Amino acid sequence: MNILAMDLGKSKTVFCVYGSKNGNHTFGKIKTTPKQIHDLIVECSPDRVVFEICSAAGWIYDIVKALGIEVQIANPSHQGWRWKNVKRKTDRDDALKLAQLSAMEQLPLVHVPDKAVRQKRSLIAYRRKLVDRRTQIKNSIRAILDREGISMPGGKAGWSQSSLQKLKLMAVRITEITECSLWRGHLWTELLQLEHIEDAISEVTRALDSLGKKDAAVERLQSIPGVGPRLSEAIVAYLDKPERFDNGKQVGSYAGLTPKQYQSGSMDRQGGISGHGNPLLRSLLVEVSWSGIRYNRWMRETYNRLLRGSPSRKKIAITALARKLLVRCWVMLRDERPWQDLEIEKEKRAA
Repeated sequence: MNILAMDLGKSKTVFCVYGSKNGNHTFGKIKTTPKQIHDLIVECSPDRVVFEICSAAGWIYDIVKALGIEVQIANPSHQGWRWKNVKRKTDRDDALKLAQLSAMEQLPLVHVPDKAVRQKRSLIAYRRKLVDRRTQIKNSIRAILDREGISMPGGKAGWSQSSLQKLKLMAVRITEITECSLWRGHLWTELLQLEHIEDAISEVTRALDSLGKKDAAVERLQSIPGVGPRLSEAIVAYLDKPERFDNGKQVGSYAGLTPKQYQSGSMDRQGGISGHGNPLLRSLLVEVSWSGIRYNRWMRETYNRLLRGSPSRKKIAITALARKLLVRCWVMLRDERPWQDLEIEKEKRAA
């Protein structure tokens, strides 16, 4: 098998053409552009193309698949790929290591979805970033007022229309401030940014809602009491093809909700969650689990069972509930079944 391994950079790419039978290999360098990547693959005509996951991985993956060539994308954060205790690490070394591990079928791989799913993932992540920016702006506004000894209502009440109107009355356009009212100009700027960010969040949310209404899988997950569009669209986008997971344990591990394990001889110890996988999906699952125990009987009963009557187990219980919720969503997507069917089956088993 001839393998083309590429160590991708923003401006240049170092590649290695590797023969798996005899280990012969040659190196080269090209610019990281669609044309040069395409021409390199056509010229080498490899049986397999290998590279690490990165921001450019999507369009390179599309080029390789369009040419009908097998592609493997490595996970550089995986334990089996990390460089440790080495005296030399170069782009050529990276490319060669990619090829050698691929030839031995020992390369830790990641799943790359189709272009439409990648773009939806990107929009979901972008909305989350906008929400984080909004939180930063709100915290900044509170800090400005704290420095001036001015109090404002806590929680959502601080951002009601009446509260915002009061803040606007205190603010002064940055070009009109005096030396004694600099904070008012700072407040005016932050309120302006808050207004823009709110508009941006609304626009992105409307776009995602429109896409969700056209997606039967997203609609199916929203049949779960307590689960809304944000979690539903994230699960559908990030799990992508439910059949790629063999069991619920793999699904929980994908979101980083399974415990760390250390086993040696007679010792078998488990720690906190691994934290691997997508942090956005994991945080949404935990957030929805906290709110879901108020609206969803299954969530509430499961949480109380996991809690074991100990308030100190709240975080453990809610994390375990988030994992079980994700697994249930995966089953619904895999089998194309609504939430009600799972509840009916549960009642029959209990009877």
